[in-house]
Amino acid sequence: MPIKFTILGCGSSLGVPRADGNWGNCNPQQKKNYRTRCSAMISNKNFTILFDTSPDLRTQLIREKVKNVSSVFYSHSHGDQTHGINDLRIFYLKQRKKIDVYTNSYTKTYLKKNFSYCFIDKTNYPAILNFKKFKKKIIFTYKKKKIKIKSIEVKHGNINCLAFIINDTCAYASDVNKIYKKDLKHFFNLNYFVVDCLKMAPHPSHFNLDDVLYLVKKIKPKKTILTNLHSDLDYNYLLKILPKNVKPAYDGLSFYI
Repeated sequence: MPIKFTILGCGSSLGVPRADGNWGNCNPQQKKNYRTRCSAMISNKNFTILFDTSPDLRTQLIREKVKNVSSVFYSHSHGDQTHGINDLRIFYLKQRKKIDVYTNSYTKTYLKKNFSYCFIDKTNYPAILNFKKFKKKIIFTYKKKKIKIKSIEVKHGNINCLAFIINDTCAYASDVNKIYKKDLKHFFNLNYFVVDCLKMAPHPSHFNLDDVLYLVKKIKPKKTILTNLHSDLDYNYLLKILPKNVKPAYDGLSFYI
């Protein structure tokens, strides 16, 4: 059975519209401009693996009719990627089994400090999550089908963030402003490249559109999908100006890998 990749949310840290109702340059009549904060998942009938737990995770999982969660990979510690962590609780209650979490040591320390109740048993509130040993390459087997997830450290402003490569065919790099030269080899021969593209203008922590298009020329993925989109970037406008093999994401966009 093929693996389905779903973009749960493709918005930047404030979402589109912002909490004050401001849509920026985005046309509110275009439904694909409504963007919750970044998360993604891979799934089939045997498993669901999440990449980050955005503050909008509950809405995202209800929309996609997710019934169980097998494990979670965290890219980094920022609030727009982690603060939906409590919405994992219902899946622990259903499954009666802690959900496995994979991330680097910096993000692990942040999660354990700020969401200790998720990892440490309290009276009447058992821990719901379990840190697993983090390795650069992790292989899962479900019904004889192998899923390989490689974690690559990329630069995201003042910190390193994890990009994820699934079965060597699909990369997810939601927060990045530089891929280190030594790691570029991991990003060649991709069918799908889902990548941070915050704005038109340069930004110290994120790729802008020129950055992405320059990188795409270098690594030549078959298809590139832009995520972490700020309210500056209208969906229809992007469709008009982008090359044919580069598309803006929208919440709920999915494809098979």
